[in-house]
Amino acid sequence: MGGISIWQLLIIVAIVVLLFGTKKLRTLGSDLGASVKGFKKAMSDEESTPNKEEAQKEKDADFVVKSIEEQQENTVKTEEQKSQNKEQV
Repeated sequence: MGGISIWQLLIIVAIVVLLFGTKKLRTLGSDLGASVKGFKKAMSDEESTPNKEEAQKEKDADFVVKSIEEQQENTVKTEEQKSQNKEQV
């Protein structure tokens, strides 16, 4: 009733073949297959090497983690230094 029958699908396929031609459809299919294959390979590579990603994240952060209090103290110190520098000028 609300679905697509086999005859309707065949008519749609015939129209697509007439519009694009078999050579272009074959090229499109091979390109689509290659992109899906590349996507699957990238996903499997990513799943097999999660430790490398975590190690990279650790290498990216070369700073020491400080608490909020330490950060606020550093901010106050730098503001005091700036005000002292302005007074000297």
